[in-house]
Amino acid sequence: MTDKPVSEMSFEEAMRELEGVVGQLESGDVELEKSIALYERGAALKKRCEEKLKDAEEKVAAITLDETGAPKGTAPFDPQ
Repeated sequence: MTDKPVSEMSFEEAMRELEGVVGQLESGDVELEKSIALYERGAALKKRCEEKLKDAEEKVAAITLDETGAPKGTAPFDPQ
C-alpha cells in the first residue's frame, strides 16, 4: 500500500494497488483493524478505477460520435 492519495493515481497505479489489497485480504493473515483499513482503501481504489474508465469511455464516445450523437465515419480498426 502506498501513501499516494488515491485521487492522484492513474488507472494503472490504482489497479495495481487494488490487486495488492485484494491479495492481502484474501490471504486472511491480516489483523481486523488492518483489514478494515485495507477494505476502505480498496473501496476508494475501486471507485478511482471506475471514474478513470468512465472518463475514457466518454473520451472515446466524443471521438466516435459527432455533435448530434450520430456515429462519425471511421475506418475499420487494423492492429497491424
